[in-house]
Amino acid sequence: MPKGVVVITGPTATGKTRLGVVLAKSFGGEVISADSMQLYKGMDIGTATPDEAETEGIKHHMLSVIEPWEDYSVSRYVEDAAACVDDVLSRGKLPIIVGGTGLYIDSLLSGRGFMGGDPAMREKFSAQYDAEGGEAMLSLLSEVDAESAGRLHANDKKRIVRALEVYYATGKSITQHNIETQSLPPRYQYCKIALSFEERARLYERIDRRVDMMMEAGLTDEVKRLIDLGVDEKTTAMQAIGYKEIALALRGECSMSEAVETVKRESRRYAKRQLSWLSGKKDVNWILWKNEPDYERARQLSTHFMENNGIITEADKK
Repeated sequence: MPKGVVVITGPTATGKTRLGVVLAKSFGGEVISADSMQLYKGMDIGTATPDEAETEGIKHHMLSVIEPWEDYSVSRYVEDAAACVDDVLSRGKLPIIVGGTGLYIDSLLSGRGFMGGDPAMREKFSAQYDAEGGEAMLSLLSEVDAESAGRLHANDKKRIVRALEVYYATGKSITQHNIETQSLPPRYQYCKIALSFEERARLYERIDRRVDMMMEAGLTDEVKRLIDLGVDEKTTAMQAIGYKEIALALRGECSMSEAVETVKRESRRYAKRQLSWLSGKKDVNWILWKNEPDYERARQLSTHFMENNGIITEADKK
């Protein structure tokens, strides 16, 4: 019986979904998505949400679970995803967390909780920030959480307001909360595997091909449907790469070919940020593709990594 979870992460378009299915078939697992955009319903093409052919009968959790106009937080993801992981473990199966949203993954694995808040207080401090300016609010924050204030810039409205909200709602600063929880053990024993390419150019070529395939599959029509449903362009869903650019073209603010090139560029930049998030982390086991993914080799390497991390034993192998 598996003793923990395996994570498959890395930049976009590196074959995470496929490897997740391969490992699930090999070890009796189920997949829990860790992609912040695949959570949304009706956004399958632009987020590369796996279809029935790609999942190959393997149960996938946390896909298409919220409406595109809903807000969704990291804390809510952890609560929902942890329930899925616990359920999979309780049935003696291997939870396989698959996705490229690093904050979601790290927060799920961590044993730390999330500081509470108060929406009314958040609104109050937000209005105060708009009225008095960032410098005044940073000064106010320094009186109750000097360390956080020292890390933040006066223009960082979101974090300043959040820090003030947390302190006045809970009586504890975010800094104090972090100190109290940093020594807590992880929520799960885990093995983290990251995919990428030996040469960055190969990754970028693959990303460009994926965008072309999304356009051929009907990304433009998918964006049109969201707009027709009345999904506001300011929502998180419509700010996703691929959606905001196509929406601009549909409004006539740029050509469709210009929008597609922008999607490719922003997707490559996103991949670079994903790699930066993972770089230097000591808990990552890397699998680097050459020209194209080799899933049999990846299965063998993943098995080795999982054994070394105590997630599976010889008896778990098929």
